[in-house]
Amino acid sequence: MATPALARERLLALREAVARIENADGPGLSGRKSRWQWNAPEAAPNDPPATDGLEAIFAAGLPACGLVEIRNAQTRDMGAATGFTLALAALQQEIAGTGATLWISQAMALSEAGMPYAPGLKNYGLDPARLFIARPRTAQDALWIAEAALGISAFSAVILEIRGNPACFGLTESRRLQLRAKAGGTLLLLLRQAGEEEASSAICRLRVEPAPAAARPLPDGSTLAGSLGNPAFLVTPEKSKIADAVGTVLEWNPDDRRFRRTETHPESHPAAQQPQRQPEDTLPLVSLSSHRQSGPGALGTVVALQRTP
Repeated sequence: MATPALARERLLALREAVARIENADGPGLSGRKSRWQWNAPEAAPNDPPATDGLEAIFAAGLPACGLVEIRNAQTRDMGAATGFTLALAALQQEIAGTGATLWISQAMALSEAGMPYAPGLKNYGLDPARLFIARPRTAQDALWIAEAALGISAFSAVILEIRGNPACFGLTESRRLQLRAKAGGTLLLLLRQAGEEEASSAICRLRVEPAPAAARPLPDGSTLAGSLGNPAFLVTPEKSKIADAVGTVLEWNPDDRRFRRTETHPESHPAAQQPQRQPEDTLPLVSLSSHRQSGPGALGTVVALQRTP
């Protein structure tokens, strides 16, 4: 029978081994970059660096593998959370070069958000020819497909979209997917639709909300009044290495495939400071009714009518 000291020594050794496995690069990382690095156009002296937006959230940069959770608190914010997730998948496609993206969407989540539109994805910077969509019926099936896909080197990124906080996906399951993603060198983006904040083994957890879009810039440096520019997201880190992280507004440029940090708070965004347009004619759109009663008439006395033969 082992002594308590020997048992404690073995326990510490096992903990160190698990820590090395979790922090070590997986076997599939030999040909991939370890940080977000892409061939962005050469910036002008006054332009922000290409990683300015992501560095403001992830500090050392978003790892190229592992589990990253993106959630939205309400269903109406699902478009913003999905757009931010697809932007990260587009970046990963550019890094991998030939890698494909697998989008696993639970049936309930798909019924709420709808199917993706291929021409829109192409204009957004994501190659639809390298996108595969799986539509499992239950959350258990979605988790099974995600775990199997993380072992396939053909996928550079896997998107797992679930609805809410299912009981079958807890801390144990997230830890299993995290280890599987790091071992396979694959980026796993967990898109939690209308879910609450809960403990998980994700590297980071981000709450994404829509932000006002700035006006479309013109070649002369001015902006087109009343137009909509690049999509903007209010990203708030809920679990990260940044202490006291606050929400940051990021704009996604689908042409350059890069983020640009605008303002820390959406209230200071240029679009939020523009005065709202008021209609010139403030008269009622529908004319008032005429030759009608002002209200319902009084009820009469109910009498029984004789039935005719």
